[in-house]
Amino acid sequence: MEGVVRKELEVLKPYKPGKPVFEVKRELGLEEIVKLASNESNLPPFPAAIKAMQKAAKEVNEYPDGGCVLLKEKLAPLMKVPEKNLMVGNGSNELIRLLAMSILNPGDEAIFADPSFIVYPTVVRMMNAVAKRIPLNNFRHDLTAMKKAISKNTRLIFVCNPNNPTGTIVYQEELDQFMQDVPENILVVFDQAYHEFVENSRYLSGMKYFSQGKLVAVLHTFSKIYSLAGCRIGYGVAPEFLTSAVSKIREPFNVNHIAQAGAIASLDNQEEVERRAQLNQDGKKYLYGELEKLGVDYVPTESNFILIDTGRDCKEVFKNLLREGIIVRTGNIFGYPTSIRVTIGTKDDNRKFIKALTKVLTV
Repeated sequence: MEGVVRKELEVLKPYKPGKPVFEVKRELGLEEIVKLASNESNLPPFPAAIKAMQKAAKEVNEYPDGGCVLLKEKLAPLMKVPEKNLMVGNGSNELIRLLAMSILNPGDEAIFADPSFIVYPTVVRMMNAVAKRIPLNNFRHDLTAMKKAISKNTRLIFVCNPNNPTGTIVYQEELDQFMQDVPENILVVFDQAYHEFVENSRYLSGMKYFSQGKLVAVLHTFSKIYSLAGCRIGYGVAPEFLTSAVSKIREPFNVNHIAQAGAIASLDNQEEVERRAQLNQDGKKYLYGELEKLGVDYVPTESNFILIDTGRDCKEVFKNLLREGIIVRTGNIFGYPTSIRVTIGTKDDNRKFIKALTKVLTV
């Protein structure tokens, strides 16, 4: 019925996740599928997290801890911040939306790189605000152009670091200059979902600027290296007035009991985090070598995925890989019509992908 739904929603498109494994098996009659489409971990949750979640499953007759008190107690010393500066969400996605709802008024402007995480324009337009997309420069944030785009109406800037879908980072010296020039009344959100995978010494967390008292929010997630994507839980650090604002508009029990239990248990094993980061590095090096043998271009990554330019229509490559039991993400949705985004998987996953890609590209 015309006029019933808010007009701001007319321009929005629903998020389309990567094809689930069961659907591909059913459609193509395949028994074995390797999913490398959604930047998930192909490893199970930590053993302690599984045990904690199994225990928590017996307690879901009661509502979860609405304030995520125990998780915040665990996070505070790790992040070196008071608990009042922490917020926990149904994935960091929810925190992105809640921050936009807390900051943006109709007509305000938000700046972010393009392409970057596709949730940014959605939450901005949802608030009837103006989304200012700044094209990447050589697959990296163009902070100079982003700074020039700031106007008297700018209220929010997103910096996805490492960036999705390119896997590139913003260097420390670039960020220092950028943050020095950003007006103090503009919120800069550092979306650091993949920060545990970074190897480059020039990487810098947004926590530096929070410690300096600047208006920033720093977001992390348990979806990637902790293998809890299906639980939907992320967290962030921000000034108290912002965490308080977010608390006012979030759902009363926005993070479920099982997710909280898994997250708390996961934080006790940083050695496993380091081991998985190393496995990712090993997988990355293997894939680089094999792609170079194939003569295929790729964007060097600081994350758990690689943007690969196949030189062919990405939709056709996607379909052909699917027939080989490999699910990837097409690059056309990011503006890269000949590229695919591929999650770095286990040794076995990576070998199967290279075997399938080799077959697809030599046909």
